[in-house]
Amino acid sequence: MGVHDGRRERIRERFLKNGLEGFAEHEMLEFLLYYTQARHDTNEVAHALMDRFGSLGGVLSAPVKMLEQVKGVGESTAVLLNLVPQIVQKVQLKQCEEEVVLTSVDSVGAYFLELFRGERNEVLYQLCLDGKGRLLASKRLGLGGVSSVNLDVRQLVENALLTSASTVVLGHNHPSGIALPSEDDHTATDKAQRALAVIGVRLADHIIVADGDFVAFSESGYFSGIPPF
Repeated sequence: MGVHDGRRERIRERFLKNGLEGFAEHEMLEFLLYYTQARHDTNEVAHALMDRFGSLGGVLSAPVKMLEQVKGVGESTAVLLNLVPQIVQKVQLKQCEEEVVLTSVDSVGAYFLELFRGERNEVLYQLCLDGKGRLLASKRLGLGGVSSVNLDVRQLVENALLTSASTVVLGHNHPSGIALPSEDDHTATDKAQRALAVIGVRLADHIIVADGDFVAFSESGYFSGIPPF
């Protein structure tokens, strides 16, 4: 029996009895680390991670390479910590696809805020909606660097056709923290609007997410005379 086995067993029993009720953030992290670190003092590693990143949320949103810089954290541990929030996000977004009807700028903006949470590179997504605003599919159109991403017009049209969408909404993030549309954003939106119009699908909006907020093209008068929803 290892020197830390007694503490590990007590924490495991607490979880099995009451879930995470009463757990401090460093204890949740310590418990999670049990599954990649059989022989280390995960309490010490958990405190080191919390000191480096400030909170449990900071740890779980940190890049793998930065996590690996903390003493006691190897690649397996770093990947696990990075994987957990991404799995949770995927589950939440899948539930949104099954349950949420997007019929307003605010509802679409909220969806994109969740979709881009923790994203460090610029990513472009396409939402395909039916005539009642029900989400048919959420498709990633492109992954760029920290400041740019390209629009794949062919894939945009194909996604709309395959889902039988009547309306499309584009959304991408600005990791720089500035939500104002760039000249490239305007150009991409024009291309998307023209391409979709050819197949009878309406581009309802283009949402830009940055620093926990969003800007909608429709609210800035970009889609003049065309109600977004």
